[in-house]
Amino acid sequence: MIFIDSDVFLIDLRYKRDPKFYENKEFLQKVQKIGNGVTSIFNLLEICGVLSFNLNNQQLRELFYYFPLRYNIRVLPTSDESARLPILTIKQIMQVIARKVAFGDALIIAFIEKIEGISIFVSWNAKHFVNRLSIPAVAPSKVFKRGFL
Repeated sequence: MIFIDSDVFLIDLRYKRDPKFYENKEFLQKVQKIGNGVTSIFNLLEICGVLSFNLNNQQLRELFYYFPLRYNIRVLPTSDESARLPILTIKQIMQVIARKVAFGDALIIAFIEKIEGISIFVSWNAKHFVNRLSIPAVAPSKVFKRGFL
């Protein structure tokens, strides 16, 4: 499975003038076709939070509900609005923070470390995750060029 970070989706949804937009779009289309992309509920909530400033309540709810369908990805552990957030212990997060990682990134790393089957972490901020994950962290532009998939 390919774990996709929030920034990749945000470029597609909001930052169409970003110089990386077309590379980003190509990556997402390939992942959509393959059907092995995942992200976390934390990432989906972060995306909703960023876009909430420009969306009305109905649009925000639609974004939340249709996000997995739009990108043909799975949200781990679930995107069910009535579900409780997965529990990570403070100790688990602090162990990651001790590696000199900001809280938001530590939360994602601690979560990923609990999930089996993730083979690669994809983010335009991959450098923040290199040597902090047990799997490769790469930019979307490098996933297919370097033969990760």
